[in-house]
Amino acid sequence: MAQNKSSNKKEVKTDASLYVKKMWKIYLGFLAFMTLFFFFLSLGWLGFMPSFEELENPQSNQASEVFAEDGETLGYIGFQNRSNVSYSELPKNLINALIATEDVRFYEHSGVDMRSLFRVLGKTVLGGNRNSGGGSTLSQQLAKNLFPRERQSKVGVIYSKLKEWVVAIKLERNYTKDEILTMYLNTVDFGSNAFGIKTASRTFFDKQPSELKLEEAAVLIGMLKAPSAYSPVRKTERSKERRNTVLAQMTKYNYLTDAELEEASKKPLDISHYNPQSHDEGIATYFREYVRNYIKEWSKDHKKPNGDPYDVHKDGLRIYTTIDSRMQKYAEQAVKEHMINLQAQFFNHIKGYKNAPFTGLSDEDIQNTLTQAMKNSDRYRNLKQDGYSDSEIKAEFKKKTEMRIFTWSGDRDTIMTPWDSLRYYKFFLNTGIVSVEPQTGHVKVYVGGIDYKYFKYDNATLGRRQVGSTFKPFVYAAAMKDNQLSPCFTVPNQSVTFENYDNWTPKNSDDAREGEMVTLKWALANSVNYVSARLIKDYTTPGSVVELVRRMGIKSPVSRYPSICLGTPDLSVFEMASAMATLANRGNHIEPIMITRICDNKGMVLESFTTKSNVALDAQTSYLVLDLMKGVVESGTGARLRYRYGVRSVIAGKTGTTDNNSDGWFIGINPRLATAVWVGGEIRSIHFRSTNLGQGASMALPIYGLFLNKCEKDRSLKFFEGDFFRPEDLSIEMDCTQYQQEIQNESKPPTESAGEYRKNW
Repeated sequence: MAQNKSSNKKEVKTDASLYVKKMWKIYLGFLAFMTLFFFFLSLGWLGFMPSFEELENPQSNQASEVFAEDGETLGYIGFQNRSNVSYSELPKNLINALIATEDVRFYEHSGVDMRSLFRVLGKTVLGGNRNSGGGSTLSQQLAKNLFPRERQSKVGVIYSKLKEWVVAIKLERNYTKDEILTMYLNTVDFGSNAFGIKTASRTFFDKQPSELKLEEAAVLIGMLKAPSAYSPVRKTERSKERRNTVLAQMTKYNYLTDAELEEASKKPLDISHYNPQSHDEGIATYFREYVRNYIKEWSKDHKKPNGDPYDVHKDGLRIYTTIDSRMQKYAEQAVKEHMINLQAQFFNHIKGYKNAPFTGLSDEDIQNTLTQAMKNSDRYRNLKQDGYSDSEIKAEFKKKTEMRIFTWSGDRDTIMTPWDSLRYYKFFLNTGIVSVEPQTGHVKVYVGGIDYKYFKYDNATLGRRQVGSTFKPFVYAAAMKDNQLSPCFTVPNQSVTFENYDNWTPKNSDDAREGEMVTLKWALANSVNYVSARLIKDYTTPGSVVELVRRMGIKSPVSRYPSICLGTPDLSVFEMASAMATLANRGNHIEPIMITRICDNKGMVLESFTTKSNVALDAQTSYLVLDLMKGVVESGTGARLRYRYGVRSVIAGKTGTTDNNSDGWFIGINPRLATAVWVGGEIRSIHFRSTNLGQGASMALPIYGLFLNKCEKDRSLKFFEGDFFRPEDLSIEMDCTQYQQEIQNESKPPTESAGEYRKNW
């Protein structure tokens, strides 16, 4: 009996020993398997694993950032609206909020926090407590942001999670804790097309990260849990609750005192500065599109160290421009203020007109115009790519659909056919504005239209429209240069016939002082066609005028015909601003630039840009032409700048109106800024039928007046200072009383040819 008991004990002991050995084998086998698994995983044998080089330089879509000359960020260009910041730019409260909320043991683990993992296993998986928190460290979340998960099945998620462990540990070995925090905040998605803390700060609070207040930092960190669910714009109350949770976490871990928690929690959620950053919205949208296209071409000849061309959408280039953000904002505000009223006038003006908004087009021409607009649309191109025929596309365009349309009172959701929308958008008048600093050639203002989101065509550089009387100063300049004429020089206000050009005889727009002797200053101020024609016939030639404007920066075709004296050339707003800036720079033309330098995402300069210059006109003639143009503002077609818009600065100006009021222009030259403004319809058949409404003084001048008035009120711009530079060796008499007295003492009257008169003088 005792022997049996002893035998049983031995058997039990043997079985237990075998069981323990078996468990050890399983455990050791599991450890060996996991070791080999993680080893092979780290080598990339079980799927993609970032290399050492990729960890050193993690790739992510970093938008290029466009800077104004005054340091302000104009916007971003990229697939993801993201720009990086350094650790020194991150406020302490933001860092503390992130750690307290997302990874309180961040400074204690090496990429994977085993304590958090066991908490998740015990409380979340086994206990079913969904509020116990996650187990991913900031390093793991960064790994997921930098190298997104490729598979989403349950097995795939587990595999990706294990891969993130490995990447997180590698990141910890390659980067400091501060660098990991910075990289995380630079890559995380905050919603509203805001990737990274810098863009999020600008989008939701219009601030740099370093300027964020405690409660604002808490809002942004709170959004990381679910950007849409805790958006301060769409879910204001939920966002506020989440913000207070973040503040409570900061207090729990001694980053805040109870008093600070109570004070911050009571503050309202301020979303008044919400400004979503997209390529279609924000400041200088047309200019940013110009920059984007320029950099795309520039990138073809500029390579990264690895030999690949730079990508403006992904490589985080830093593009420094000449734009002044203050002036740009004032110009865009002026456009909105004036165009709202002008558009209302236009709607009322053409109300009830059969073929509105087209004037003078047949039904067939209108259909052709709309068909061409259809073929230029994205909807047409997409349907064409899908294999639709033109007749099928036309049928699709005639089907009603939901769409969002532009109105001056805000975007509006409606239902209409795409075909009707083509005509709807033709009703809108548009604009283009460019301002150039004469002494540097720096473009300070660039407005290509009324709203880039809905009107993509850039009227600043791409559009060329007939310039009308704004071309006359060039004719006067050529004549005065060739003949040493004074602004007080008089000519008869009588019709002129060009016998060699089919007896072409231009007409005046009115009969003011017709048949009288008038000064050049009065003639330009009142835009007298007879005088412009006489100058180009008797005192200069079309060829001389063309050669002059070429030196002044105009590159578009200009025919060598007398008709250019009335402004028949089609030129861009950019060209007109460039040429007119020459007058304010003593006749020296500086080719305008818009970009000063391009840097990579580390700040290394890839290329710098300098201006080119040439002498286009002598300083004396430039000054005399400016004096003529000052008369336009003092007593001529631009006088309303003073009495209606309160502009006080020294201004040399010129209005321009083309046939049928299709184009309205205004040129304004200040000693510091030369500006060209154009207003008109998309095509020339869209216009006011009344010159009172459609002239440049009514369509374009008000934008300039509102713009300059705002510039004058901004004391930091110092606009209300100084006059144009007067040449020391000025030899032409500009006092008309004195000039006439001296003329009367001469034997020859001032109506003779300028060449003969100058000889006798």
